[in-house]
Amino acid sequence: MFRDRALVAEGSRLRRITPLAAPVGWGAVAVAWRLWCPLARQPGLPMRIATSVVFFSVGLGLVLGLRHGLVRELARVRAVADATQQVLLRPPPARLDGLAVAAGQLSASRGAVVGGDLYEATATPYGVRIVIGDVRGHGLAALGAVVAVLGSFREAAHDEPELAGVLRRLERALGRHLCERAREEHPARAGRAPAHPAAEEFVTLLLLEIRSDGCVEVLDCGHPGPYRIGGRRVEPVSVGDPMPPLGAFPLPADLVPHRAARLLPGETLVLYTDGAEEARDDRGRFFPFAAVLAGAAREAPAALVHHVHRALLRHTGGRLADDVALLVVRNDRVRVPAQPAEPGLRRTRPAPSPH
Repeated sequence: MFRDRALVAEGSRLRRITPLAAPVGWGAVAVAWRLWCPLARQPGLPMRIATSVVFFSVGLGLVLGLRHGLVRELARVRAVADATQQVLLRPPPARLDGLAVAAGQLSASRGAVVGGDLYEATATPYGVRIVIGDVRGHGLAALGAVVAVLGSFREAAHDEPELAGVLRRLERALGRHLCERAREEHPARAGRAPAHPAAEEFVTLLLLEIRSDGCVEVLDCGHPGPYRIGGRRVEPVSVGDPMPPLGAFPLPADLVPHRAARLLPGETLVLYTDGAEEARDDRGRFFPFAAVLAGAAREAPAALVHHVHRALLRHTGGRLADDVALLVVRNDRVRVPAQPAEPGLRRTRPAPSPH
């Protein structure tokens, strides 16, 4: 195994230096010509010009070779990073149990596809379960908490029959991550768990369950509630009394999900992180999130996500101060009207008895 790794490393080094072979060879010829060729030692302007051209060509070749190698290396690094980020924050399926779903994120870190926001939607035997959250801070430094929460949700959403059980699993996963980070940052404490692993780190989080009849249950840990779009009407959805963000304080002993209004056929839920409502333009004006949603109320979920992203970038001039994540769910289930009974099957009231 170690020999294979050495061979891979050697091949990588060879690939990096290959673009420099031609300029270096040409430079060696130029130096040899200057030092040992009698013609190069002759005085006169033409010979000085020729020598300058030779060495300028060598320098230009070296610069172009280095640039070519760096561009290829950067392209490989970006390809690996994009693949890793897509696995971490993968796009949800376009349809889940009769619901149309779309999601997307804008990262405040330049060149990053994901940051400190997270989302996931999955169909389970208990209904479609959705999580959206925001790790304190933004950008690549928050990816560890994102990995911990999403990894736990993808397992717990299918294993736990109650929504409260899913949230407790997320809390335990985040707690383990924070303890591991604290040990790495303070190696002297590696022998015992730190009392306060990372007091300043927490995750605001919204956990939803949408059942087959459209009933919606919510557990809110300090996260903004979603908007409901019905026709051209946009209104906030009540999520009950919010709990503290996950990781800041222990969850209460009794976790009772809040029963929100039903998501009727044709209606849409828009889940988001607070970077959407807190984005400002160069004059300090907040992004009119609800008004933008109303202007795209009849769009499909994917088109709605793109519409909001474009409006956000126009409003901020492309300079986001925080990550922004959106997850849009539309109920495409068909409401079947009650059918009248067939004439031959109608129940008739029995004739009154003469007694």
